[in-house]
Parts: sequence; C-alpha cells; structure tokens
Amino acid sequence: MELVEGPVVTRRQELGAASARSLLLTVLGEFVLPSGAPVWTATLIDLLADLDVAEKAARQAIMRTADSGWIAGSRVGRETRWSLTEAGTALLREGTERIYGFAAEDGSWDGRWLVLAVGVPENARPLRQRLRTQLGWAGLGSIDTTTWVTPRIDREQAARRVLEDLGLLSGSWSFVAEAGAVGDERSLTRTAWDLDAIEGRYEDFLELVGSRRPRTDRQALVAQVRLVQEWRRFPLLDPGLPRELLPPRWSGNRAAEVFRERHAAWAPRAHAAWRELSRDG
Repeated sequence: MELVEGPVVTRRQELGAASARSLLLTVLGEFVLPSGAPVWTATLIDLLADLDVAEKAARQAIMRTADSGWIAGSRVGRETRWSLTEAGTALLREGTERIYGFAAEDGSWDGRWLVLAVGVPENARPLRQRLRTQLGWAGLGSIDTTTWVTPRIDREQAARRVLEDLGLLSGSWSFVAEAGAVGDERSLTRTAWDLDAIEGRYEDFLELVGSRRPRTDRQALVAQVRLVQEWRRFPLLDPGLPRELLPPRWSGNRAAEVFRERHAAWAPRAHAAWRELSRDG
C-alpha cells in the first residue's frame, strides 16, 4: 500500500492559491495605481480579509512591500496611509502592461525564429537552472541543454539581459532565421514547451472563473482581484506563440476572451466598491 505524505494539491487548487503579498500587489496595481491616491492600512486589511488573508499575514505583506521600497507610509494620527513610490509605480505599470498586453496579443507572426546557443559548463547545475528559469520568463523554450528558441524575435534583448546577468554572454550566440525544409515547426514547438500543461492551466482558469457570479459590488471587487491575480500568471507560463504553431482549438484563446469579458463586466462595480471601502477605511 502506497503512503501519501501531506495533502494532494490539484492544478485547480494551485491556480487559485496566492500569497498575501502577491494579492496585495494585485490590489495596488488594479485600484491604487490608476487613482494615484493613498490608501489606508485598514482598507487593505479589510479587502485582504475578504480574500482569505488573515490580518497578521496582511500586515506582514504590507510591511514587506514597504521594505522593498514599493510603497511608503505616512502617519495621520494613529493611522497610516500608503502611497506608491516611484519604484512601485514603475513595477506595477510594467506588470499591468504585461498582463493586459498579453491578453490582447493577436499572435501575428512573420515566420522567423530567434535561436539562442548558450554555453554552460555541464557541472554548473545551479547556473543551468537559473538560466532555464529566466529564459523561460523571457518567453524562450529549450530544445536541448544548450539551444533555446522563440518565434518572438523581439525577445532578443530580454534574452541578452539574462545572459549578461548570469555572466554567459561570452560563448553564446543568437540567430534570427526562418525554418528550413527539415523538420516540422509544430513538432519543434512541442519539444520546446509543454503545451499540454499550459492548456491544462487555461482550462482550470476557465473552470474557476466560470463558477463566479458576483451579486453585490463588494463581491465584484473580490472577484475582480481574484480574476487579475489568476490571469497574471499566464504571461510567465505561456510563451505567447503565434496561432500557426498552436494546437487547434487552443484553450488560451478562449481564456483571454473570458478574461477581457469578465474584467470589463465587473470593473464598474468593483471600482464602486473600492471607493466605498476607501471612504470607510
């Protein structure tokens, strides 16, 4: 009989989970960034409580975000209100552009590939892992231990920055080219990325979002935060491949459509609830 240690976490549960700090950044990016107005500690704690974050964890998330230099507090009597710093504003603007830009991508492609050949010593396992993680965030996939590809040739500068940061620029090369007569590009794509796993995450997202029916403004506020929180993972999970390289009936297309529809539908009530909550705070 096989023993199972600890609880089993499904993909759907994993997608729905979020740290207090990550949820706080989503709240700041979705509601504080557009208004530019400071927000009270009590307001943040109140909303995070609706998102199943305990008060102690919420306060720790606020303080850690302040320690990172992304928000700054000012005392008003016994209370504190928080404003985005210049660094925090830049961080959240970049994140917002990535989230909404990713949802709006049309997938047009000119048929060219960026190919990156990287020399990493065989025994440098931690370095290889960092390279895999950071190039993956930049949207590249690996076809073997030294060769990385993406049909988005505009990712070259991001890939170069990764190599510079890791000290791997010397001994690496990049090429921009079209595929030749040998091999199939869809097969190459499936070698470089686990498309089945990515599609599974999209299907979990659709199941989660499809079950939400906020009836009140406050429920819409909570649903909006969770919607953005869950969607913000996909620019890191999905390399944003053009439709020519994707499987038929790709779930990511439907997921992006649902994200845009839900966000637009819930936004008026969510912002109304945020304004009310901010006054109460």
